Amino acid sequence: MKKITLAIFIALFTFASFAQPKAKKPTIMIVPSDVWCNQNGFMQEFNNQGTVVKVPDYKKAMQSDPTLIQVIAQINGMMAERGFPLKNLESALKTLEAEAADDNMRSSSTTGGGVSSSPTDKLKQVAKADIWMQITYNVNKKGPKSSIQFTLQGLDAYTDKQVATATGNGEPSSGSTPELMQEAVLAHLDNFNSTLMTYFEDMFVNGREVVCRIKVWDDWGENLETEEYGDDELGILIEGWMSELTVNEVFNLTTSTENQMFFEQVRIPMWVIDAKGKEKAYDVRALGKDLRKKLKTVGVEAKAENDGLGKVTLWIGHK
Repeated sequence: MKKITLAIFIALFTFASFAQPKAKKPTIMIVPSDVWCNQNGFMQEFNNQGTVVKVPDYKKAMQSDPTLIQVIAQINGMMAERGFPLKNLESALKTLEAEAADDNMRSSSTTGGGVSSSPTDKLKQVAKADIWMQITYNVNKKGPKSSIQFTLQGLDAYTDKQVATATGNGEPSSGSTPELMQEAVLAHLDNFNSTLMTYFEDMFVNGREVVCRIKVWDDWGENLETEEYGDDELGILIEGWMSELTVNEVFNLTTSTENQMFFEQVRIPMWVIDAKGKEKAYDVRALGKDLRKKLKTVGVEAKAENDGLGKVTLWIGHK
Protein backbone atom coordinates (compact mmCIF):
# COMPACT_ATOMS: atom_id res chain seq x y z
CA MET A 1 0.00 0.00 0.00
CA LYS A 2 2.86 2.36 0.88
CA LYS A 3 4.50 1.69 -2.50
CA ILE A 4 1.23 2.47 -4.32
CA THR A 5 0.78 5.68 -2.33
CA LEU A 6 4.37 6.71 -3.04
CA ALA A 7 3.93 6.01 -6.74
CA ILE A 8 0.78 8.13 -6.85
CA PHE A 9 2.53 10.95 -5.01
CA ILE A 10 5.46 10.88 -7.46
CA ALA A 11 3.10 10.88 -10.44
CA LEU A 12 1.13 13.83 -9.07
CA PHE A 13 4.32 15.74 -8.27
CA THR A 14 5.67 15.13 -11.78
CA PHE A 15 2.41 16.28 -13.36
CA ALA A 16 2.32 19.39 -11.20
CA SER A 17 5.90 20.22 -12.13
CA PHE A 18 5.21 20.03 -15.85
CA ALA A 19 2.00 21.99 -15.44
CA GLN A 20 3.84 25.00 -14.03
CA PRO A 21 4.75 27.79 -16.51
CA LYS A 22 8.32 27.62 -17.67
CA ALA A 23 10.58 29.97 -15.77
CA LYS A 24 12.25 32.31 -18.25
CA LYS A 25 14.77 35.07 -17.92
CA PRO A 26 15.16 38.05 -20.22
CA THR A 27 17.80 37.85 -22.92
CA ILE A 28 20.22 40.74 -22.55
CA MET A 29 22.79 42.43 -24.76
CA ILE A 30 25.33 44.83 -23.25
CA VAL A 31 26.20 47.88 -25.36
CA PRO A 32 28.04 51.16 -24.74
CA SER A 33 25.56 53.99 -24.14
CA ASP A 34 24.92 56.83 -26.58
CA VAL A 35 26.60 59.21 -24.12
CA TRP A 36 29.75 57.07 -23.92
CA CYS A 37 29.91 56.70 -27.72
CA ASN A 38 29.46 60.45 -28.22
CA GLN A 39 32.11 61.33 -25.61
CA ASN A 40 34.60 58.97 -27.24
CA GLY A 41 33.90 59.89 -30.87
CA PHE A 42 32.07 56.72 -31.88
CA MET A 43 29.01 58.14 -33.64
CA GLN A 44 27.79 57.86 -37.22
CA GLU A 45 25.19 59.69 -39.28
CA PHE A 46 22.50 58.18 -41.48
CA ASN A 47 19.77 59.66 -43.64
CA ASN A 48 16.31 58.80 -42.29
CA GLN A 49 14.01 59.87 -45.12
CA GLY A 50 15.67 63.26 -45.50
CA THR A 51 16.58 63.82 -41.86
CA VAL A 52 20.19 63.32 -40.73
CA VAL A 53 20.29 61.32 -37.50
CA LYS A 54 23.32 60.52 -35.31
CA VAL A 55 23.53 57.03 -33.83
CA PRO A 56 26.25 55.07 -31.99
CA ASP A 57 28.85 53.38 -34.18
CA TYR A 58 29.20 50.16 -32.18
CA LYS A 59 31.42 48.51 -34.78
CA LYS A 60 33.99 51.32 -34.69
CA ALA A 61 33.87 51.38 -30.89
CA MET A 62 34.50 47.64 -30.59
CA GLN A 63 37.32 47.72 -33.15
CA SER A 64 39.00 50.82 -31.70
CA ASP A 65 38.75 50.47 -27.93
CA PRO A 66 40.04 47.17 -26.52
CA THR A 67 39.19 48.33 -22.98
CA LEU A 68 35.51 48.52 -23.95
CA ILE A 69 35.61 44.88 -25.06
CA GLN A 70 37.18 43.93 -21.73
CA VAL A 71 34.58 45.88 -19.73
CA ILE A 72 31.68 44.31 -21.65
CA ALA A 73 33.25 40.86 -21.25
CA GLN A 74 33.63 41.47 -17.51
CA ILE A 75 29.95 42.39 -17.09
CA ASN A 76 28.94 39.53 -19.38
CA GLY A 77 30.73 37.13 -17.06
CA MET A 78 29.10 38.60 -13.96
CA MET A 79 25.64 38.31 -15.54
CA ALA A 80 26.31 34.76 -16.73
CA GLU A 81 27.26 33.76 -13.20
CA ARG A 82 23.79 34.86 -12.16
CA GLY A 83 22.08 32.77 -14.82
CA PHE A 84 21.10 35.46 -17.32
CA PRO A 85 21.33 34.56 -21.03
CA LEU A 86 23.43 37.06 -22.92
CA LYS A 87 23.73 38.13 -26.52
CA ASN A 88 27.20 38.97 -27.81
CA LEU A 89 27.49 42.43 -29.39
CA GLU A 90 30.39 41.50 -31.69
CA SER A 91 28.55 38.45 -33.05
CA ALA A 92 25.39 40.49 -33.59
CA LEU A 93 27.35 43.12 -35.51
CA LYS A 94 28.81 40.46 -37.83
CA THR A 95 25.34 39.09 -38.53
CA LEU A 96 24.12 42.64 -39.16
CA GLU A 97 26.79 43.17 -41.82
CA ALA A 98 25.63 40.05 -43.66
CA GLU A 99 21.99 41.19 -43.55
CA ALA A 100 22.95 44.72 -44.65
CA ALA A 101 24.37 43.27 -47.87
CA ASP A 102 21.00 41.62 -48.51
CA ASP A 103 19.08 44.83 -47.71
CA ASN A 104 21.17 46.76 -50.23
CA MET A 105 19.90 44.44 -52.95
CA ARG A 106 16.25 44.65 -51.83
CA SER A 107 13.57 47.01 -53.14
CA SER A 108 9.79 47.42 -52.96
CA SER A 109 7.83 45.33 -55.47
CA THR A 110 5.40 48.26 -55.95
CA THR A 111 7.44 51.47 -55.83
CA GLY A 112 11.03 50.31 -56.18
CA GLY A 113 11.96 52.05 -52.92
CA GLY A 114 14.75 50.71 -50.76
CA VAL A 115 14.79 49.57 -47.15
CA SER A 116 14.86 52.44 -44.64
CA SER A 117 15.78 51.69 -41.04
CA SER A 118 18.20 53.08 -38.49
CA PRO A 119 21.35 51.05 -37.78
CA THR A 120 20.23 50.70 -34.16
CA ASP A 121 16.83 49.32 -35.18
CA LYS A 122 18.55 46.83 -37.46
CA LEU A 123 20.86 45.70 -34.67
CA LYS A 124 17.89 45.18 -32.33
CA GLN A 125 16.20 43.00 -34.94
CA VAL A 126 19.34 40.92 -35.38
CA ALA A 127 20.17 40.60 -31.69
CA LYS A 128 16.59 39.75 -30.61
CA ALA A 129 17.40 40.73 -27.03
CA ASP A 130 14.60 41.61 -24.61
CA ILE A 131 16.72 44.09 -22.66
CA TRP A 132 19.51 46.41 -23.82
CA MET A 133 21.93 46.93 -20.96
CA GLN A 134 23.69 50.23 -21.68
CA ILE A 135 26.94 50.99 -19.91
CA THR A 136 28.46 54.43 -19.35
CA TYR A 137 31.75 54.76 -17.47
CA ASN A 138 34.54 57.21 -16.80
CA VAL A 139 37.96 56.40 -15.33
CA ASN A 140 39.41 59.04 -13.04
CA LYS A 141 43.15 58.88 -12.39
CA LYS A 142 44.83 60.34 -9.33
CA GLY A 143 48.47 59.46 -8.94
CA PRO A 144 49.14 55.70 -9.19
CA LYS A 145 45.50 54.82 -8.48
CA SER A 146 42.31 55.10 -10.51
CA SER A 147 38.63 55.08 -9.69
CA ILE A 148 35.64 54.45 -11.92
CA GLN A 149 32.20 56.02 -12.19
CA PHE A 150 29.55 53.97 -13.95
CA THR A 151 25.88 53.93 -14.90
CA LEU A 152 24.00 50.82 -16.04
CA GLN A 153 20.63 51.27 -17.74
CA GLY A 154 18.30 48.40 -18.56
CA LEU A 155 16.16 49.42 -21.56
CA ASP A 156 13.23 47.48 -22.98
CA ALA A 157 14.36 46.80 -26.55
CA TYR A 158 10.77 47.08 -27.80
CA THR A 159 9.75 50.37 -26.19
CA ASP A 160 13.12 51.93 -25.22
CA LYS A 161 11.71 52.49 -21.72
CA GLN A 162 14.20 52.41 -18.87
CA VAL A 163 13.26 49.50 -16.61
CA ALA A 164 16.30 49.24 -14.33
CA THR A 165 19.25 51.41 -13.42
CA ALA A 166 22.36 51.32 -11.25
CA THR A 167 24.87 54.10 -10.64
CA GLY A 168 27.97 53.97 -8.50
CA ASN A 169 31.56 55.01 -7.81
CA GLY A 170 34.37 52.55 -7.28
CA GLU A 171 37.07 52.91 -4.65
CA PRO A 172 40.51 54.11 -5.86
CA SER A 173 42.65 51.15 -6.85
CA SER A 174 45.69 50.25 -8.91
CA GLY A 175 43.75 47.58 -10.81
CA SER A 176 42.86 47.58 -14.52
CA THR A 177 39.67 49.21 -15.83
CA PRO A 178 37.78 45.87 -16.07
CA GLU A 179 38.81 45.06 -12.50
CA LEU A 180 37.68 48.50 -11.33
CA MET A 181 34.37 47.92 -13.12
CA GLN A 182 33.86 44.54 -11.46
CA GLU A 183 34.50 45.95 -8.01
CA ALA A 184 32.23 48.97 -8.57
CA VAL A 185 29.33 47.07 -10.18
CA LEU A 186 29.34 44.08 -7.84
CA ALA A 187 27.51 45.85 -5.01
CA HIS A 188 24.69 46.98 -7.34
CA LEU A 189 24.27 44.10 -9.77
CA ASP A 190 21.94 41.85 -7.76
CA ASN A 191 19.45 44.66 -7.14
CA PHE A 192 19.70 45.61 -10.83
CA ASN A 193 18.98 42.02 -11.90
CA SER A 194 16.13 41.74 -9.41
CA THR A 195 14.48 44.81 -10.96
CA LEU A 196 14.96 43.33 -14.45
CA MET A 197 13.34 40.07 -13.37
CA THR A 198 10.35 41.89 -11.82
CA TYR A 199 9.82 43.75 -15.09
CA PHE A 200 10.25 40.64 -17.18
CA GLU A 201 7.88 38.61 -15.01
CA ASP A 202 5.27 41.33 -15.51
CA MET A 203 5.74 41.01 -19.28
CA PHE A 204 5.42 37.23 -19.02
CA VAL A 205 2.07 37.55 -17.21
CA ASN A 206 0.61 40.73 -18.71
CA GLY A 207 2.25 40.79 -22.15
CA ARG A 208 4.91 42.84 -23.91
CA GLU A 209 4.07 46.45 -24.80
CA VAL A 210 4.10 47.41 -28.50
CA VAL A 211 2.53 49.93 -30.88
CA CYS A 212 0.27 49.23 -33.86
CA ARG A 213 -0.78 51.69 -36.56
CA ILE A 214 -3.56 51.11 -39.09
CA LYS A 215 -3.54 53.26 -42.23
CA VAL A 216 -5.51 53.26 -45.48
CA TRP A 217 -4.08 53.58 -48.99
CA ASP A 218 -5.49 56.77 -50.56
CA ASP A 219 -6.40 54.96 -53.79
CA TRP A 220 -8.37 52.13 -52.14
CA GLY A 221 -11.77 53.79 -52.47
CA GLU A 222 -12.97 52.69 -49.03
CA ASN A 223 -12.01 53.53 -45.46
CA LEU A 224 -12.25 52.38 -41.84
CA GLU A 225 -15.84 53.61 -41.58
CA THR A 226 -17.02 51.39 -44.42
CA GLU A 227 -19.93 49.23 -43.21
CA GLU A 228 -19.84 46.54 -45.90
CA TYR A 229 -18.01 44.08 -43.65
CA GLY A 230 -20.67 42.48 -41.49
CA ASP A 231 -22.80 44.55 -39.14
CA ASP A 232 -20.03 46.95 -38.07
CA GLU A 233 -17.62 49.40 -39.57
CA LEU A 234 -14.24 47.98 -40.56
CA GLY A 235 -12.55 49.97 -37.78
CA ILE A 236 -14.85 48.40 -35.18
CA LEU A 237 -13.96 44.93 -36.50
CA ILE A 238 -10.24 45.73 -36.22
CA GLU A 239 -10.69 46.92 -32.64
CA GLY A 240 -12.45 43.64 -31.83
CA TRP A 241 -9.64 41.62 -33.38
CA MET A 242 -7.12 43.59 -31.34
CA SER A 243 -8.99 42.48 -28.22
CA GLU A 244 -8.63 38.85 -29.32
CA LEU A 245 -4.89 39.15 -30.00
CA THR A 246 -3.85 40.98 -26.83
CA VAL A 247 -3.29 39.77 -23.28
CA ASN A 248 -6.36 40.54 -21.15
CA GLU A 249 -7.60 42.77 -24.03
CA VAL A 250 -5.19 45.50 -22.94
CA PHE A 251 -4.49 48.29 -25.45
CA ASN A 252 -5.14 52.00 -25.83
CA LEU A 253 -6.77 53.28 -29.03
CA THR A 254 -5.52 56.87 -28.98
CA THR A 255 -6.47 57.83 -32.56
CA SER A 256 -9.42 56.61 -34.61
CA THR A 257 -10.48 58.34 -37.84
CA GLU A 258 -11.82 57.19 -41.17
CA ASN A 259 -8.29 56.74 -42.49
CA GLN A 260 -6.15 55.65 -39.53
CA MET A 261 -6.10 54.03 -36.11
CA PHE A 262 -3.29 54.29 -33.60
CA PHE A 263 -3.03 51.63 -30.88
CA GLU A 264 -0.58 52.31 -28.04
CA GLN A 265 0.34 50.27 -24.96
CA VAL A 266 -0.70 47.14 -26.83
CA ARG A 267 0.10 44.12 -24.65
CA ILE A 268 0.87 41.08 -26.80
CA PRO A 269 1.88 37.64 -25.46
CA MET A 270 5.58 36.88 -25.41
CA TRP A 271 4.98 33.26 -26.45
CA VAL A 272 2.16 31.36 -28.08
CA ILE A 273 1.50 27.68 -28.71
CA ASP A 274 1.52 26.83 -32.42
CA ALA A 275 -0.55 24.25 -34.27
CA LYS A 276 2.02 21.57 -33.40
CA GLY A 277 1.74 22.31 -29.69
CA LYS A 278 5.18 23.93 -29.56
CA GLU A 279 5.98 27.20 -27.82
CA LYS A 280 7.23 29.98 -30.09
CA ALA A 281 8.03 33.64 -29.63
CA TYR A 282 5.39 36.23 -30.51
CA ASP A 283 6.29 39.73 -31.65
CA VAL A 284 4.99 42.70 -33.64
CA ARG A 285 5.67 40.91 -36.92
CA ALA A 286 3.43 38.05 -35.79
CA LEU A 287 0.79 40.56 -34.65
CA GLY A 288 0.82 42.20 -38.08
CA LYS A 289 0.54 38.79 -39.76
CA ASP A 290 -2.43 37.81 -37.59
CA LEU A 291 -4.24 41.09 -38.30
CA ARG A 292 -3.66 40.58 -42.05
CA LYS A 293 -5.25 37.14 -41.76
CA LYS A 294 -8.23 38.62 -39.94
CA LEU A 295 -8.68 41.26 -42.64
CA LYS A 296 -8.44 38.63 -45.35
CA THR A 297 -11.45 36.80 -43.85
CA VAL A 298 -13.60 39.81 -44.82
CA GLY A 299 -11.96 40.19 -48.23
CA VAL A 300 -9.57 43.06 -47.40
CA GLU A 301 -5.91 42.96 -48.45
CA ALA A 302 -3.23 44.65 -46.36
CA LYS A 303 0.51 45.16 -46.18
CA ALA A 304 2.29 44.91 -42.81
CA GLU A 305 5.62 46.57 -42.03
CA ASN A 306 7.37 46.47 -38.67
CA ASP A 307 9.59 49.37 -37.60
CA GLY A 308 12.20 48.01 -35.24
CA LEU A 309 10.99 45.54 -32.64
CA GLY A 310 8.17 47.53 -31.09
CA LYS A 311 6.02 48.97 -33.85
CA VAL A 312 3.99 47.54 -36.72
CA THR A 313 1.99 49.41 -39.37
CA LEU A 314 -0.75 47.89 -41.53
CA TRP A 315 -1.56 49.58 -44.84
CA ILE A 316 -5.10 48.57 -45.79
CA GLY A 317 -6.59 48.25 -49.27
CA HIS A 318 -3.83 46.37 -51.12
CA LYS A 319 -0.22 45.28 -50.69
